[in-house]
Amino acid sequence: MRVRMTSVPARPGRVNEDFTGATPTAAVLLDGAGIPGAEAICGHGVAWYAHRLGGCLLGLLPLRPDRSLSAVLAEAIEQVTAEHRDTCDVADPISPSAAVAMLRLSGELVEYLVLGDTVVVLDTSDETPLVVTDPREVVISRSYQPAYEATAEGSDERRQVLRELRAHRNRPGGFWLAKDDPRAADEAVTGNRPAAELAGAVLLSNGASRLVDRFGDKDWAGLLAVLASGGPAEVVRRVRQAEARDAVAADDATIAYCTGFDED
Repeated sequence: MRVRMTSVPARPGRVNEDFTGATPTAAVLLDGAGIPGAEAICGHGVAWYAHRLGGCLLGLLPLRPDRSLSAVLAEAIEQVTAEHRDTCDVADPISPSAAVAMLRLSGELVEYLVLGDTVVVLDTSDETPLVVTDPREVVISRSYQPAYEATAEGSDERRQVLRELRAHRNRPGGFWLAKDDPRAADEAVTGNRPAAELAGAVLLSNGASRLVDRFGDKDWAGLLAVLASGGPAEVVRRVRQAEARDAVAADDATIAYCTGFDED
C-alpha cells in the first residue's frame, strides 16, 4: 500500500491539532477537538492528545492484526488516557478529544473506521465512491445553532448553550469521540470492502473534506480526481482558496491518500 499525506495548520505558526501517519498496511488520521478552557483541565493540550493517540495506533496496528479496528482504538484510548490520568482531569467534558479515521489492508480486505467528523472515501469500481461518515456530532450541533446564534459572544447565555451541547458528547443518543473512555470505540462506524474492488481510498479531517461537504466545489468523485492528478497538497490549496473566497475561518487540513492495495 502506498500513502501520500499532507497536514497543514490553519495558519502559519499555529499548532496543528491534526495528525496523520501510516505503516505499510494501515493509515490513521486524527482531528483534535479543542474547547476554550481545556488548558486548565489538561496541560498537555489537544495537539498532544491527537499526536499521542495517533502514534499509539500506529504502534498497535502491526501488533494486533487479528483484532478489529474498534478494539485497537479502544486499547489506544486506554493507553493514552493512562498517560495523563494522574495529572489531568481526563473525565471533564472539555478535556482533549479527537475524531478518528483508520484504514487497514488486511489480506484481501480493506477495513475502515470513522469516529466523529472525519471522513473516509473509498474509490470503488463503481462510478459513485463509497463515503463513510459519522454525522452524529454535526446533526446535534445543528440543532443548537439557532440558540447559539441568538446569544452574544462571551455571554453567560452562550456558554450555557455550549455546555448543553457538550453534555451530548460520549453519551447514548449523542455523539462520540476518542477521549478518556475506551468504550467510545464501540460506537465507531466500521466496515470493509474487497481490496480488488478499490482503486484507492482517502482519509480526511473535516478541514479538508469541507471542499465537498461545506463549499460544494467538488463532489466526492471530483475530489478523488483532484487527488489522482495533483495529490493531497492540491486539495488543501483549493480548500484555502474556497475559505478565502467565502470569508470562512481556515481550519487544520489533513489528508492521507492510499493506493496500491493490490501491490505486493
